[in-house]
Amino acid sequence: MPDPRFFQTLSPLTVAALAEHIGEEVARGGEVVISAVAPLSTADRGAIAFLGDRKFASALAETQAGCVIVPSSAVDAAPAGAAVIVSGEAQAAWARASALLHQPIRLDRAASVADAVEDDSVVIEPGVVLGEGVRIGRGTRIGANTVVGPGVQIGRDCLIGSNVSIGFALLGDRVKLLSGARIGEAGFGAAASRAGPVDIPQLGRVILQDGVTVGANSCIDRGAYGDTVIGENTKIDNLVMIGHNCVIGRNNLMAGHAGLAGSVTTGDNCIFGGRAGVGDHITIGEGARVAAGGGVLADIPPGETWSGYPAKPLRQSLREAIWLAKQASQKKGAKES
Repeated sequence: MPDPRFFQTLSPLTVAALAEHIGEEVARGGEVVISAVAPLSTADRGAIAFLGDRKFASALAETQAGCVIVPSSAVDAAPAGAAVIVSGEAQAAWARASALLHQPIRLDRAASVADAVEDDSVVIEPGVVLGEGVRIGRGTRIGANTVVGPGVQIGRDCLIGSNVSIGFALLGDRVKLLSGARIGEAGFGAAASRAGPVDIPQLGRVILQDGVTVGANSCIDRGAYGDTVIGENTKIDNLVMIGHNCVIGRNNLMAGHAGLAGSVTTGDNCIFGGRAGVGDHITIGEGARVAAGGGVLADIPPGETWSGYPAKPLRQSLREAIWLAKQASQKKGAKES
């Protein structure tokens, strides 16, 4: 279930009513009542999940979901106890169902500073807007014109710069967010449908552990359903992008213009050079390094340094670059002669 501090769960619906609203057909179990959406792996009897790819067939067989949305070819593979909705665009149908069951809590009105702060040591600069349910620990300073969304929890001795936005997030102690940082915006996710791309609701959170620093104008997206987590003492430079559901280890260093796609996992003590990029669902081992400009499209074992595009172990990447330069030089010489 999405965190109730950030998301409102709406009235439950029967499977038949859901199917009617999203324009799909019920194969069985139209009377089953559904109150939430969830992935196949974590859904319970009150939730609806979907099969978007055949590689998750085992998760479909084992799911505890009360209802599943599947293509017609997978109806027989659905668990016997689950209601079934048939759709040729299962992920888009699930996204539409999500919008009927959960909504983000909006910043409809501001809370008073007195209700939000732990004590008088908290400094709130001019123009700050605090949502209802915000809590701010002692010794923290919030910069001018920053917006803190409903339910956000900020620890002690934090330094939040000006023009920062924070939503759907839990911050530990001694966290620093420099000016213009965006924490907790919706991650990028869209599902194909007959009517065009459908936004996939992002129902997770951002968790910044103690001692994290986030540079100016950097963005950290909230999870699609789980959490985006930044480990203790990780330092993130200006203009860095971290996608939804990334789990970053402790003491990582990320230089400017680095970018991590969704669901990247890094170990502790990893380093990313400027403009390094990492593809989605990739694991970076403990102590690994990505050189500036590297484009990572495969898992990196612990302790290794990779460079180039596509990124490879440093020595291999350098050997290939030298070989290519020699080949180019030889061809140029042959043409000139």
